[in-house]
Amino acid sequence: MADRTKKGKKDKESPKVYLIDVTNRDGVQTSRILLPKLAKTMLNIYLDEMGVYQSEVGFPTLKHEINYINANLELAKRGAIKRLHLEGWCRAVPEDVELAFKNCPELKHINVSVSTSEIMIKGKFQGRKTFKDLVKSMVESVKLAKQMGAETVGVNAEDASRTELDRLIEFILAGKEAGADRFRYCDTLGADDPITIYERIKALSVATKFPIEMHCHNDLGMAEAVSVAGARAAIECGIDTYINTTVNGYGERAGNADLVSTILALKFSTGLRERAPLDEHVNLKMAWKIARYASYQFNIPIPINQPGVGANAFAHESGIHADGALKDRRNYELYDPEDVGRGEPDLLETGRVITTGAYGGIKGFRYVYDRLGIHFRNDQEARKILELVQYANLHTQKPLTDDELRFIATYPDIVKKILTVDFK
Repeated sequence: MADRTKKGKKDKESPKVYLIDVTNRDGVQTSRILLPKLAKTMLNIYLDEMGVYQSEVGFPTLKHEINYINANLELAKRGAIKRLHLEGWCRAVPEDVELAFKNCPELKHINVSVSTSEIMIKGKFQGRKTFKDLVKSMVESVKLAKQMGAETVGVNAEDASRTELDRLIEFILAGKEAGADRFRYCDTLGADDPITIYERIKALSVATKFPIEMHCHNDLGMAEAVSVAGARAAIECGIDTYINTTVNGYGERAGNADLVSTILALKFSTGLRERAPLDEHVNLKMAWKIARYASYQFNIPIPINQPGVGANAFAHESGIHADGALKDRRNYELYDPEDVGRGEPDLLETGRVITTGAYGGIKGFRYVYDRLGIHFRNDQEARKILELVQYANLHTQKPLTDDELRFIATYPDIVKKILTVDFK
């Protein structure tokens, strides 16, 4: 069982479910969308405030990710990101691992990934590689990552749901012996169902006694159900479990397991809240804030019926329902708006509005920051931040949020790194 403190160590205790959010890696692979590096950084900050255990920040092997990842690692060193592990992702290929740590020397957490199902091995490698070859590459990658300073390494079996159990056990035990810390079960096509995955994860847990990550896609509309069913199976075997989520369920095709829905299931389901205890650091009250921010930056509306954060999550119209909710809202509400950080009215200024952005001037800029409680001694001091705000506005292609404006003023040197790419 893994040890954890503030940065990853703890005394042995009963197994729990920990959240690893993959919005900044898998979520941004959603077709037809882009997410600015500043927005990815803000999501990491919000995930940290939410008590999420780990964020898969992106690809340390990609040039356009390097400065952003290194900047976020610097934020962690400065204490702006406190508990959240920042984890990179790459193929389970030694060359990729070496490049990842060359690009991001302060990286301490990484997941390495390889296909394990015969259908993918044949389809992708066209006879050039066998399952044994891929296990060997994974083992070499784990050992190299540890040698290069990784504190935790996860080994990912892509298409695990279509991989034979004996093959997965061999894969897990090889990774465990090489020094890996977790195994990621990837339901890559969203093909599993809650009963089948419960049985499979239980079998893997009994055979390996190794911490398991659930990484489930939503192609059949069951990503959250499949994730929590698998987690419960591992917990029942005395093993720490990690569920991969994305904010608002964003991700390839039909998306991934939604962060808020997964938390709600673990906290309020009668069959899960006692049998699959959630990491006590998780702060559900951040749900509304992070969901709205992600919707704004991804430019994807939150569905009206989205659990917890949708416009109709606490709406009642039917006479019987409205009457029952008015008498006692527990009649028709499993949890309260306040539980997910809602309840306050949304206010919009309707009179004179002064904003700042790519073409804003110094007077309007200082007015906006004064209202945020940030005051500059003179125009010269303010202008340095103004120029950065202007560029950040061009980078995001959206009006900057109050939190983004505060972040830019607080960490201007970090923001400069986030907004740049080095081509050599």
